[in-house]
Amino acid sequence: MTRTRKPGVSRRATLAIMGAGAVSIATPFGTPWVARAQAKTIKIGMPTILSGRVAQLGTSSRNAVMLEIEKVNAAGGLAGRTIEMVIRDSKGQPQEAARVARELVNTDGCEILIDAEASSGAFAVHEVARDLGVLCLHTNSETSALTADPKQHIPNAFRTARQGVHDSIVGGSYAATIAKAKGLKKWATCSPDYAYGRDTTAEYVTYLKRFAPDIEIISESWPKLFQPDYTEVVTKILQARPQALYSCLWGGDLTSYIDQANIYALFSQMEVFAVNMADYTALTVVKNLPKGIHSGNRYIKTYPATPENAAWGDAYKAKYNEYPTNWSWENATAIMLLAEASKKANSADGKKIAEALRGLKIKSPFGADGTVTMRAEDQTLVGYAIGWGTTIPQEPYVPQVQAGDWKTIFELEAEWKKSKGYT
Repeated sequence: MTRTRKPGVSRRATLAIMGAGAVSIATPFGTPWVARAQAKTIKIGMPTILSGRVAQLGTSSRNAVMLEIEKVNAAGGLAGRTIEMVIRDSKGQPQEAARVARELVNTDGCEILIDAEASSGAFAVHEVARDLGVLCLHTNSETSALTADPKQHIPNAFRTARQGVHDSIVGGSYAATIAKAKGLKKWATCSPDYAYGRDTTAEYVTYLKRFAPDIEIISESWPKLFQPDYTEVVTKILQARPQALYSCLWGGDLTSYIDQANIYALFSQMEVFAVNMADYTALTVVKNLPKGIHSGNRYIKTYPATPENAAWGDAYKAKYNEYPTNWSWENATAIMLLAEASKKANSADGKKIAEALRGLKIKSPFGADGTVTMRAEDQTLVGYAIGWGTTIPQEPYVPQVQAGDWKTIFELEAEWKKSKGYT
């Protein structure tokens, strides 16, 4: 790989270059995008999806990482070492994600990995981290098993993304209340056919039935990831005549599904619960956003309703001319945690940072109480703001969010782990 850094570049100029580079990426996508830095840098590798229908996953992840790294580098980097990002496109292919992750460490000399892959690629990157022993932060994968299953545990891998079972506990409780009030007993599901879709839907249905035992799933649809045409799926759901529909489609898949389902007036014929709807990547892209879709909060600058969250969202928009996404705050949190763990360890060494990360609590604009914690027992993020509400077609998009209770989440999550044999 050719470096273009010129000798004698000042630290201030270096930071300016990094800020400017954050909004662009070299082409073709197979070529790594490298943030320039002065000597004594620490390289952090980042495999993510930067092409195709869900490229927003990668671009919004990258943008958030660069936004926070500018702050960290301005404050002296990780234990005095300026961060240099090496970001590559996996094209949404698990085998490519694994290859890129391995190359980032073995060829490019990256000492830390930010795994900004969807769940389909995260498990592949996880195995690379297991093999190489490099510190790895999973920032996008929400499949619960990635950190909940003890078989997946390795001391050098952490999750800064939300976890599917947490959303399902809160979402199932929220939906059950509405189901009882409106008599919604017959349900259909429509979720992507891979680990995240299958696992999260099963978890959601588990808690929906726990809180509303008389509901029945009468139809299941499992479109392929990045499927272009949903006509058959929409027709199947309409023929089943459910009273309510749950979906964890996301990103470009969700927006394409909604645009196509609107042709058949699907959303006027049933109550719709789409956990990934309340995210700017969906809210601002759908051509005709239906009113009244129930969704979990992904990222909206009005929830949590704090000055810190609103300011972070506005700062992101000011820099990138668009609002952040769910993936943005998850990736930003990874850099925030890295910076605080490095301070705690007084080191940029991956093993020492990993030790400092376990149980670490930091101030966060995304926390339910203004903080988030890297739970030591399974090295996954907890305490982030989580809730459900009903969408409207314009700002603020979800005017009222019913907050989830973390005490209840912890209690039910413990029961779930026991039922799965994870404890």
